[in-house]
Amino acid sequence: MCLIAFDFRPSDAVPLRLIANRDEFHARPTAALGIWADAPAILGGRDLVAGGGWLAMHEKGRFAAVTNVRDPRLEIAEDAPSRGGLVRAALECDDLPTWLASLAEGDALRYAGFNLLAGDGQNLWHLHRGLDALTLADVPPGLHGLSNATLDTPWPKLVGARQGLAASLHGRWPQDALAAFADTRQARDDQLPDTGVGLELERRLSAPFIIGQDYGTRATSWLEWHADGRFAIGERRFGPLGVMLGEQRLSRGP
Repeated sequence: MCLIAFDFRPSDAVPLRLIANRDEFHARPTAALGIWADAPAILGGRDLVAGGGWLAMHEKGRFAAVTNVRDPRLEIAEDAPSRGGLVRAALECDDLPTWLASLAEGDALRYAGFNLLAGDGQNLWHLHRGLDALTLADVPPGLHGLSNATLDTPWPKLVGARQGLAASLHGRWPQDALAAFADTRQARDDQLPDTGVGLELERRLSAPFIIGQDYGTRATSWLEWHADGRFAIGERRFGPLGVMLGEQRLSRGP
């Protein structure tokens, strides 16, 4: 997952609405949104290489999503575990706050850089593992965005995605948010972050929706989670050059 915008209102009838783009190599085997065969309480897309996910829900009321942190200075061990495994662990661990605390105390350093969002219906946490910081924090109520830096870092595509979600919440949900996340326009050079990957790649990665033959946006996912436990997830899937491959919607609830 590379771009997320979400509205967290824990006291509202709909505490969480979220939309996200997953950018990945098109050749990497992936399962579409669905029930995990070996974990039937989990609903989400799935990476078929390492077995993890990027955004998923547990039917008993737990959510998790992960993005990579883009920083070439981060040293990654050859045997580093897959960051997608964090999503499953967050959904299945016995005590989510305790598990997150153990990551923040140092266990997260085994992984390459990442951001993890995890929630239990009442609380939402953000865990950031970067080069200079390993932090765990409660997410405050409100509108937020997350890409490949840390929470609410104002990269142009994050700002645009967050504005698109805000418009959707006051207009057509999720249609307006989906339109914002389908935006292929790149940021101006003077707006680009410098993450150490070079100007040409910074330009390419600055669009909310990335089009490419080998690498690009492969899925747009959206989630609506109600205070009574009901939730709905949707996913649009894309192939090389942004060709749409299909759409799936699933829901669960009491």
